Amino acid sequence: MTGFLPRGQGDSPLDQFLAQFFGQASPGRRAYSVDITRLLSEQARSLVAEAANRAAAWGQPHVDTQHLLWAAAKTPATAQLLERAGVDPRQLAGQLERDCGGHEEATPPTGLAPAAKRALLDAHQLARGLGSSYIGPDHLLFALAMNPDSEAGRRLREAGATRDRLHESTADGPPQPARPSTPTLDQYGEDLTERARAGRIDPVIGRDDEIEQTIEVLSGRTKNNPVLIGEAGVGKTAIVEGLAQRLADDDVPDILSGRHVVQLDVTAMVAGTRYRGDFEERMSALLKEIRDNRDRLIVFIDELHTIAGAGSGGEGGGQGAGNMLKPALARGELHVVGATTLDEYRTGIERDPALERRFQPILVPEPSVEDAVEILRGLRDRYEAHHQVRYSDEALQAAVDLSDRYLTDRFLPDKAIDLIDQAGARVRLRSRTRPDRVRDLETRLEQLQRDKDQAIAEENFERASALRDEITELRARIEPADGRTPDRVQEVTDADIAEVVSRLTGVPAARLTESERDRLLKLEEHLHGRVVGQEEAVDAVAEAVRRSRAGLAEPGRPFGSFLFLGPTGVGKTELARALAEALFGDEDHMIRVDMSEYSERHTISRLIGAPPGYVGYDDAGQLTEAVRRRPYSVVLLDEIEKAHADVFNILLQVLDDGRLTDGRGRTVNFANTVLIMTSNLGSDLVTSSTQGALGFGPVRDDPGGHLRERLMRRLRESFRPEFLNRIDEIIVFRRLEPEQLDRITELLLERTKRRAHAQGVTVEFTPAAIRWLSETGYEPEFGARPLRRAIQRHVDNRLSTMLLEGRLEAGTAVRVDAGDDGLAFETAVTAS
Repeated sequence: MTGFLPRGQGDSPLDQFLAQFFGQASPGRRAYSVDITRLLSEQARSLVAEAANRAAAWGQPHVDTQHLLWAAAKTPATAQLLERAGVDPRQLAGQLERDCGGHEEATPPTGLAPAAKRALLDAHQLARGLGSSYIGPDHLLFALAMNPDSEAGRRLREAGATRDRLHESTADGPPQPARPSTPTLDQYGEDLTERARAGRIDPVIGRDDEIEQTIEVLSGRTKNNPVLIGEAGVGKTAIVEGLAQRLADDDVPDILSGRHVVQLDVTAMVAGTRYRGDFEERMSALLKEIRDNRDRLIVFIDELHTIAGAGSGGEGGGQGAGNMLKPALARGELHVVGATTLDEYRTGIERDPALERRFQPILVPEPSVEDAVEILRGLRDRYEAHHQVRYSDEALQAAVDLSDRYLTDRFLPDKAIDLIDQAGARVRLRSRTRPDRVRDLETRLEQLQRDKDQAIAEENFERASALRDEITELRARIEPADGRTPDRVQEVTDADIAEVVSRLTGVPAARLTESERDRLLKLEEHLHGRVVGQEEAVDAVAEAVRRSRAGLAEPGRPFGSFLFLGPTGVGKTELARALAEALFGDEDHMIRVDMSEYSERHTISRLIGAPPGYVGYDDAGQLTEAVRRRPYSVVLLDEIEKAHADVFNILLQVLDDGRLTDGRGRTVNFANTVLIMTSNLGSDLVTSSTQGALGFGPVRDDPGGHLRERLMRRLRESFRPEFLNRIDEIIVFRRLEPEQLDRITELLLERTKRRAHAQGVTVEFTPAAIRWLSETGYEPEFGARPLRRAIQRHVDNRLSTMLLEGRLEAGTAVRVDAGDDGLAFETAVTAS
């Protein structure tokens, strides 16, 4: 077959084939930063073309490393290298044909396998590192041997053609690039420009403006030392790497042409300097080397603020890196590019005006969601080659969307890149790890083998024969159940990204699938299963949650903020617990703060943490620390009316902006919380107007709205208008009817039944018993809470006594009924 034989660079089927992955951009994928089609030598192009033809002849959908190895065995230059390494290339090619061929239908390949893509990238890096402008067939062969996990790497290793053996087989060994005579800078720095030339820098996407601005500052006559200021993870170091790539490609003004960007490790320079003068000696040697090469060096200092005090400690103090750099910066003897965060720049650089005036700040904002998606598309090939997987477009979009929504304490694109990295590792591991059920079967197989050996030793041949048949059957079950697919390239989907987010946050972060839509649409039904008789409250809370989950709520604010009004025992706290379970999986995601503990002004420091210089500064705020560690929670501020007036001042920014700054200056995000405040204000009004009813009545039970108007007047007397105006819903809880009390009693008895079932005892309650307990536990001034105490006194205590007396054993059924003298307990033994 000759379908992929080259006809010249740029227009052959091979060029079009490789351009899908390394060259020109295709729909939905950004162009790769290195055009492999223009870097392959003629021999290497022929080798790749033969590999593509061989994949087509074998009817395999992707060009993989075994096809490249077969072509290398057929190419004279690489065949000679194999012979020198002790491998017969003809025998190797024949073995590959026997193992991988045999397909009758010849189908053209549709793409490169990740392992083959990685081999081409490794070959490019190897060629650049050895000073070659083109990728030769020998570079491809070395690259195949560099990855022992690939099919070609495994076969070369088995044949004895390791990477070291191939190196030895070359005439003079691999050439080494010349090293500059800067020993101190080589020890404490890394040449980013050389890394870029070697293809070991990831492509930089969406930062052209910042790179251009950096080049402009560096090209200036004075104050030509830029400092990149931005939050951690927004891409400051990537901008410097983009500058290094521009320098490597000579895509810079003439004044910067030929320069190298060298990253300086300040921590390594300080390490080991125990006595005064050690650090100064290192720094002086470094500055001398930089001065001697001032026309070709740009020094990059990450975490620039560290130079302000670096080297000033130790015995007798020291001059410090910042003070030693000032004269050199003032005389223009070195070009420095720094990177730091805004807070660290303010505390580490701005407080030293003589140092600060030497730098030109460049602000680096967080990229938009759209730009972050483009960045991931540009990095996709690198991560696919590393993890040997494929990333769908939906996975990249989900990584950006979910990280932007749920990982609010970090910044794009770093947090999205971490997601695709972890998801790729997870999918790769899953394809090569035995499932738990297979491990259990293998453990059982080992035990059966030991039993069979023991039966043979005891000459119990009948048992040994039965065990042999069982072992054969078990082995037949293990193979199809293995489930591992190491040879098939796995795809990372948006569901895999969601699993990673779920592990990081503890929240079910799956995309809005049909099942989740159903769950959100039925949220009222779930809440009504635990909260009885409060339709208005349940509906208002459910609607607020749906708005947020659907993305229609105002961004930045909490999911919802509610003020629950009602006397004790009508379900305010129970609704908060039920909502935490429905949204976040369990009731542990509810943060409860008793506001009666914050009735004094000085207690605010316990809520958000004490400011510097005050007692308790080392202690974290009870509210801010709880939300910082569990940002996805229901925050219940119980009895809010008992808090000091200054507490409401700090709650204003939570209700409006969804954030709160603690005593240490850290901003805590409340955007993923549901804020619920409860109050007993107006209980006396409702009690008097409803003639002893158990709870609040709905608005329709208040003709003319007089009761609600009086309640709102009472609220305005206790809370400021700006506070009430920021609350989403002020909800009045309604009265509980007798049938609702029966339902609450049933819910409480279900907990008793579950605890008894754990002891092997089945408990059933008749309607008469349920009604008797609801009437016995009814106390208007305390709501439904006395029901729990009535069940403990009349049911739990009696069952506990019967268990200790041995009258209730596993398999016993108890029927609880109501009689003239109270509850009657009848026991019976259930059928096993």
